Amino acid sequence: MTMAAMPAPLTIVIPTLNAAESLPGCAAALMPGLQAGLIRRLVVSDGGSQDGTTRMAESMGAQLVQGPAGRGAQIARGVAAADSPWVLILHADSWPGDGWVGAVETHLARHGDSAGWFRLAFRATGAAPRFVAGWANLRSRLFSLPYGDQGLLISRELLAQVGGVPDLPLMEDVALARALRGHLRPLEGVIYTGAGRYLTGGWLRRGARNLWTLARYFAGVSPERLARDYRR
Repeated sequence: MTMAAMPAPLTIVIPTLNAAESLPGCAAALMPGLQAGLIRRLVVSDGGSQDGTTRMAESMGAQLVQGPAGRGAQIARGVAAADSPWVLILHADSWPGDGWVGAVETHLARHGDSAGWFRLAFRATGAAPRFVAGWANLRSRLFSLPYGDQGLLISRELLAQVGGVPDLPLMEDVALARALRGHLRPLEGVIYTGAGRYLTGGWLRRGARNLWTLARYFAGVSPERLARDYRR
């Protein structure tokens, strides 16, 4: 069998909840991976959207998986639908930047025993977005705590070894990162995430709120309570 005939190694898994506005941009960012023969399947795992997300996913040719809302459970359902050795878990409003295909291919070839995450940037200008993204990238490198908006490239084998995606309504990305301690590497690429919540809530206020939520999680507050507070 020639290399060209081998099945594509990667499934993209996107958990969604009312993400119709974000999905087209995400799909456009993923096109280079499809053209390069890297992507086998796009799985959209929806949690009950009411804004046309499911119609958008179907129009994109994605496999649609549906179930109750809850990002951890949605991601787990999406991963279960994958039939490739690797998955890339993305938020709908986090779009890989130029060169992401090469970064993923390098990781797959050299670091099969590790999961990878992208450096974070915001689709916004100014000092505040740079500062918040800089802190996120520093946190990821120093403490091995990338968040979900930085993407997660992981083999299904490694994911199974650490117990799969935690079924949590919030902080599932932190719980998974902690389970992967010692098996995380930065990818040589950037992911651009939406800044809507920061623009609405204020950069410093939103950043402080996220840090406070993380501190409460580490202090033992349940993800269910954190999710209720986060929605408020």
